[in-house]
Amino acid sequence: MRRFFMKTAAVATTALLLSGGSALAGKDNDTLTWSTDREADVALPYYNNIREMVIMARMTWDTLLFRNIETYEYEPLLATNWKWIDDKTIDLELRKGVKFHDGSDFDADDVVATFNHIVKDDSGIMTRRNVSWMKSTEKLNQFKVRIHLSKTFPAALEFLAMALPVFPSDIWKTARKDATGKPDWGTIDEVGTGPYKISKVVPGEAITMVKNENYWAGSPKGTPSIGTVIFKTVPDAESQIAQLLTGEIDWIWDVPKDKAQDLKGSGQVQVVNAKTFRISYITMDRAGRAGKDVKKNPFYDLRVRKAVAHAIDRNAIAKQLVGEASDAIHSACYPSQFGCTQDVPKYDYDPAKSKKLLAEAGFPDGFTTDIYAYRQREFTEAVMGFLSKVGIKTNLKYMQYKALRGLVWEGKAPFHQMTWGSYSMADASAITSHFFKQGRDDYCIDDEIKGWLETADTSVDTTVRKENYKKALAKVQAELCWLPMFTYAKNYAFSKDVDFKPTSDEIPRFFTAKWK
Repeated sequence: MRRFFMKTAAVATTALLLSGGSALAGKDNDTLTWSTDREADVALPYYNNIREMVIMARMTWDTLLFRNIETYEYEPLLATNWKWIDDKTIDLELRKGVKFHDGSDFDADDVVATFNHIVKDDSGIMTRRNVSWMKSTEKLNQFKVRIHLSKTFPAALEFLAMALPVFPSDIWKTARKDATGKPDWGTIDEVGTGPYKISKVVPGEAITMVKNENYWAGSPKGTPSIGTVIFKTVPDAESQIAQLLTGEIDWIWDVPKDKAQDLKGSGQVQVVNAKTFRISYITMDRAGRAGKDVKKNPFYDLRVRKAVAHAIDRNAIAKQLVGEASDAIHSACYPSQFGCTQDVPKYDYDPAKSKKLLAEAGFPDGFTTDIYAYRQREFTEAVMGFLSKVGIKTNLKYMQYKALRGLVWEGKAPFHQMTWGSYSMADASAITSHFFKQGRDDYCIDDEIKGWLETADTSVDTTVRKENYKKALAKVQAELCWLPMFTYAKNYAFSKDVDFKPTSDEIPRFFTAKWK
């Protein structure tokens, strides 16, 4: 019988931190505290898809494969070997001698139970497309599994490396029941095999991870060095910076450019501007999900969408606000992802053309609209400034990600600026296919685009994949369902005591961080 690693009482580090004490943060107490403004109510990767959880999932759980940070090649992690049997079947040999945080042994039962749970329609996982390609998993022997794909899916290895952590086989039956008698999967314990284990969750406030002293030797993740890592929610950038300077926090990111320059000039902390997989985009309701009356939903008119595109100086926002590593982009994907092309219709900054298009669409004096956003308010305010110059007045509806996501899914946000990090997957299927295959985030709803993406997502011929992604991406931009804005270049700021190196996939690897 498995001995589950239970959520125990808070360790002293967390208690003092949350009560306002800063003495226990930092090198002297072997406790690295990192912070963002995001709230994490559930510390489970399948049931919380915010970026912060993606980061903590890499710390707490292992996946079957590991993608090398520099070469992008796949390496063994929980699986030691793998082989495509045919276009829809993968066999994987599993590593022996690995233990979960609760002390139980890892084997094929855990992979089978995890994967067969998450593919079920009622599993309630947050990001269904991460597993929609998988049909079932079977046990061939104690340390060998076979994954059956529901369709040909050439990006399967990418998802096995980046999105599918393994839980203990018996953990799913421990979920508490809700009022209707259905299992609430978000109530299971946070048990993995990773270099850190979660010891405390204070929903919306902090999550504490302690070093897994029994982490298996030889992992490509390396051996964890820092004893305790705490994620702490701090709701605004000013407070984060203040706590960084006083030592209550050791690491922050998304620091506004002007603040980053001030911090760098102060010499008190390290400041780095680095590329990430994340991009900013503006969605405009080409599908008419919020209505097809252009007086009430102007974005249903292509001329209005083009007017918006020509009104915004994306390059200026990228270089002047985001950072020197940021670039304006023209296509609905990250440039280095497989299948991503920038050879699509482009919309240069041209306010005069924007005004002409608005007049042609019946808005010679412009119009007023709501714009929804959740991240980097200053970036959206810059967009609003450019729009105002051509007569489009905007009311900013700035809110938490979860609330905005709900409005988007309900079709109630016809004009919104959001971001997407592709779960750090180097394949266009992780972004383009997510937004334009008629799911909840799709404000384009185009059968031709969906068809091209289906072909690209399921062909094993790389030429066919690239050709179909290009067709889809070109039409997305011709119709302007989406206005790609810029790649993110995060400003990181962290204590001088921390030895930390940013990576372009936007997954800070605190398990490789050390004290200087």
